Amino acid sequence: MTTVLVADDQDVVRSGLRLILEVAGLDVVAEAEDGAQAVAVAERLRPDVALMDVRMPGTDGIAATRRIVGAGLDTRVLILTTFDLDEHVFAALRAGASGFLLKDVGRHQLVEAVRTVAAGEALFAPSVLRRLVDHYVARPALPAASAGLPGLTAREREILGLIGRGRSNTDIAAELVISMATVKTHVRHLLQKLALRDRAQAVVLAYESGLVVPGSPPPP
Repeated sequence: MTTVLVADDQDVVRSGLRLILEVAGLDVVAEAEDGAQAVAVAERLRPDVALMDVRMPGTDGIAATRRIVGAGLDTRVLILTTFDLDEHVFAALRAGASGFLLKDVGRHQLVEAVRTVAAGEALFAPSVLRRLVDHYVARPALPAASAGLPGLTAREREILGLIGRGRSNTDIAAELVISMATVKTHVRHLLQKLALRDRAQAVVLAYESGLVVPGSPPPP
């Protein structure tokens, strides 16, 4: 069973999130009312996912995410906030968050998001993903995408590009006509070679390296 830590400074929000997740069969092992408490609980209980608000008193959600990731915990952080401001999006990604959702998300989408992040996938609300893409549209692409991706095979670069375009492992397996096990192996190797924690960081690198150019079609 997927274990979850809910961190939000509003008691009514925490209670509502707990109810939604537990009804769906997820195990909410703890709640935290600020970032410092979230870090302490994460270090003690090591939940699969920390559902983290951004704006909390004292240590905010971004700083808490940075500390959880920096501690080397297996806990994946899913940011859930009312605000989709650019500085929050990019700060969360730089801190190591595995996903970013807005609080107007539906119950089903919230539950699926937690499960997706727990499985090691990246998850972004549509508006957040648009901001990410728009950010890199405004920047010139690098002349050689592979220059910033040392050690990757051609197949690994291809899969990284598909990850950057939001493809799941299932999508990649179908598109490249390879097994799911092979996809997972390639993804694991490219994350290790590039010292990336998860797919969220892989998405950002795919854009930053110029491997994915917003608005361009995928290679044949």
